[in-house]
Amino acid sequence: QVQLVESGGGSVQAGGSLRLSCAASGRAFSRYAMGWIRQSPGKERELIAAMSWNGFRSYYAEAVKGRFTISRDNAKNTVFLQMSSLKSEDTAVYYCAASSLGGSDWVGEKMTEYNFWGQGTQVTVSS
Repeated sequence: QVQLVESGGGSVQAGGSLRLSCAASGRAFSRYAMGWIRQSPGKERELIAAMSWNGFRSYYAEAVKGRFTISRDNAKNTVFLQMSSLKSEDTAVYYCAASSLGGSDWVGEKMTEYNFWGQGTQVTVSS
């Protein structure tokens, strides 16, 4: 199993940037595909970014493509989400998630493929 703790959330004005971090503990972090999932008020949760455990493949939802960047540092058991050009519709609780389902070059593109989740961190974007 892996335990995940997010940090870096907060309030920012539209157009600004934030960087979320997710610290992982437990076994073999480098063998998990990692993702970021968010839930906006009144909306369903959605997978917005993900990365394979070798870091070579990534996935982005259309809503964040070109604005958000996922990265990972396996030596530090940490995954990041750099968010730029933030919009009010990015306001959400952001969850870090891990998947043990695939191999080194696999990146899950469905939220249901992520079987370990953190507690979430709030991001509020004001216009």
